[in-house]
Amino acid sequence: MKTYESQFRRLTEVGSVNRGKSKHRPRNAPELYGGPYPFVQTGDVKAANFFITDYGQTYSELGLAQSKLWQPGTLLITIAANIAETAVLKIPACFPDSIIGFIAKKGESDVRFIKYCLETYKSRMQSISQGTTQDNLSQGKLLSLRFRIPDYGQQRKIAAILSAYDELIENNRQRITLLEQLARELYREWFVRLRFPSHKKSRLVKGVPQGWHFVELQELATINPSSISRRDKPETILYVDISSVSTNQINEVTTYDYGEAPGRARRRVKHGDVIWSSVRPANRAYCLIYEPPNNLIVSTGFAVIRPKASTPFSFLFFAVTSNPFVDQMTTVAKGAAYPATSFDDFEKAKLLVPSDELLKRFHEKAEPFFREKHLLEQQCDRLKQSRELLLPRLISGKLSVEHLDIQFPPGMAEELTAKPKAAAHA
Repeated sequence: MKTYESQFRRLTEVGSVNRGKSKHRPRNAPELYGGPYPFVQTGDVKAANFFITDYGQTYSELGLAQSKLWQPGTLLITIAANIAETAVLKIPACFPDSIIGFIAKKGESDVRFIKYCLETYKSRMQSISQGTTQDNLSQGKLLSLRFRIPDYGQQRKIAAILSAYDELIENNRQRITLLEQLARELYREWFVRLRFPSHKKSRLVKGVPQGWHFVELQELATINPSSISRRDKPETILYVDISSVSTNQINEVTTYDYGEAPGRARRRVKHGDVIWSSVRPANRAYCLIYEPPNNLIVSTGFAVIRPKASTPFSFLFFAVTSNPFVDQMTTVAKGAAYPATSFDDFEKAKLLVPSDELLKRFHEKAEPFFREKHLLEQQCDRLKQSRELLLPRLISGKLSVEHLDIQFPPGMAEELTAKPKAAAHA
């Protein structure tokens, strides 16, 4: 029987570890990209919830030739830029030498457990990566670390408990994505393709339905309506930075005592506001704020677009996150390194607006999508909090699973019955 101390092992004892490959120099040579092979980078690993299915670039045949195609089930560990982020490949993909690939040894380690284990050691790995010029976790440093890795059966039980939470979170996120798609498709059908209710009875005037008109955004909304003042400053704030937002999603909220918050933490937001990155607008960092807490504050790098009383937030959100508005903001952005759009440009941007009656009908159909999305996001937050409470106790062994009869969640159950890749090709 293994003792507690003997459970501490290096990654090389329970699997194979190798760096990604990107031999070609320069790395950004255009001929390397644009082909059919997914190319995963450190930012993609950080953005992944658990499994990697999304990626920002692809390799060509030439790109693949100077790299390597890793198979699903490989655990990716970032060692540069975004240090100690982890995610499991769900698709064949290439990745550069700023990422390490771990392949679990059959019967010795479970890749899900190893991912959870590394999450608990994340702070330690980041602390030994700090350098004078640039943080870097070398392969040598990573392989020198010992992690508590119990026997395979206990690994599977721990992974099953934590995966049950992650699979519920992932299911909710898929439903959220579907809701977003349905609501946006409704907007496109009515206001882009112009197939709104009674459109056959509507007469076009210069290509625009009669009664519709172009107006400046400032007629529909107020830009940056309120900021924190010295008199009403809260003791603590929940802060959202531009780097914490991706397309229609807040990825991270940081809690600060007000006096310790960044100087750019100034913009107050309310229900129905749209936050839109005025810095690097081509990145399209935006999000609808739905029922926020009173102390939610966003960076001054955002334009906060607050709909006026006569403008439904559902219509405004899609109007300012679709073309031609996005193209307008990207075109007028000024600056070489950090292109930025002025708030005057936001105010003067033109939008095509339908009748008040049609706006009302659209909001009645679209608002339930936003409400359901918000409820699912709250469920995800609660599941994530519960998982994060369990994670360190399970990995450290403080919460024993030895005598528990664990039922595997659907994802792990499928892995048990799945045929090996080699057999599938035979």
